[in-house]
Amino acid sequence: MENQDAPDFELPATGGGSVRLSDYRGRGVVLYFYPKDNTPGCTTEGRDFAALYADFQAAGWDVLGVSRDSVRSHEGFKAKQGLPFTLLADVDERVCEQYGVMKLKNMYGKQVRGIERSTFAIRPDGVVARVWRGVKVPGHAEAVLAFARTGA
Repeated sequence: MENQDAPDFELPATGGGSVRLSDYRGRGVVLYFYPKDNTPGCTTEGRDFAALYADFQAAGWDVLGVSRDSVRSHEGFKAKQGLPFTLLADVDERVCEQYGVMKLKNMYGKQVRGIERSTFAIRPDGVVARVWRGVKVPGHAEAVLAFARTGA
């Protein structure tokens, strides 16, 4: 997917209305997919991106988080954690499928289908510059910011 046009989409968003990826042309976009609101790893990841949000903005990048949770769930998660960026609700998994982040995972000895924590750095021209799959949360937001600062 790197060096290819990022698949465009429109999803319901926190703050009301919806967001279309193509509306961000001219700015870089960090599009991160996470499994579930209000879980430990996803909370830490969200907080890490939030802590660096001003730095992403200063470098010309926006941050968008995507999961299968509803907008209502996202609104509560965003408020509780003080997240300054938009969260998108992909309840039908359409965008997750477009980006290839749905995977079979083992949970308590059972196979379940869920989101593989993944991040896509999309350049201002709409091309995917970098993909991180199977993300481990510690240090990830910092690594993405370092990449964004290089001008991608």
